Amino acid sequence: MDKDNEDLSIKRQCELLEVNRSSFYYVPQKDSSYNQELMKLIDKQYMETPFYGVPRMTAYLREESHKVNPKRIRRLYRLMDLHAIGPRPNTSKPHKGKGHTVFPYLLRHLDIVRPNQAWGMDITYLPVAGGWMYLVAIIDLYSRFIVGWALSNTMTAEWVKECLMSAIDAYGEPEIVNTDQGSQFTCPIFTNLFNDLGTKLSMDGKGRCIDNIFIERFWRSLKYEKIYLEPSENGIELYGKVKWYMDFYNTRRLHQSLGYDKPERVYTRVA
Repeated sequence: MDKDNEDLSIKRQCELLEVNRSSFYYVPQKDSSYNQELMKLIDKQYMETPFYGVPRMTAYLREESHKVNPKRIRRLYRLMDLHAIGPRPNTSKPHKGKGHTVFPYLLRHLDIVRPNQAWGMDITYLPVAGGWMYLVAIIDLYSRFIVGWALSNTMTAEWVKECLMSAIDAYGEPEIVNTDQGSQFTCPIFTNLFNDLGTKLSMDGKGRCIDNIFIERFWRSLKYEKIYLEPSENGIELYGKVKWYMDFYNTRRLHQSLGYDKPERVYTRVA
């Protein structure tokens, strides 16, 4: 990808490479180098103990000789879009922004028995030298097949909307899309999509709860099997590694939960 190419626009280069334009970013989010270090430590520990809220994470970092206070860790949790698993005050309280809508949870007691019956959609933080970026991904809950993803240096409703529409264009409409109650998903830019789709929108309770366990497991696999092992120097390098892993995960990685089969094969065998 060459942003200085005079013959091909960025839009056209993305089309030729089959890259979502919202995934094309060169500059990661930046913060102080110490905050970046803390975010990497928080991210790794959160993968191990997703039930750690701000107080426990603060205590853990202090045990590791970091002089931090809860206010700082709470701000970093917000930046990373992290919430502890488990009951919390006001978990049913909707987003305060005007026009934001929380939809009911539709997966309770639902048997997932076929591809495109239900997709799960979520956002995670990825470290990169000098800052961080965000990854949104959509997983088919039956086959564990990743039907869509996009990398960005900001979390916006337009970004997640474009990712979902690209997945639908590629694989058709699912019956249900399940998300959390993050502001990107409750924003009218995203929710109004479902006025014109046959797909129903479902939302977990606030936070990273157990209902979204499949995509949470995917984040863990991605980070421990690729991102942490091969730190990226910039957004382009990170994009290449994520793209490689998505292909590996979908087409070559054997999944114990699928009887040691591969997500793409399970998805296409029935879809």
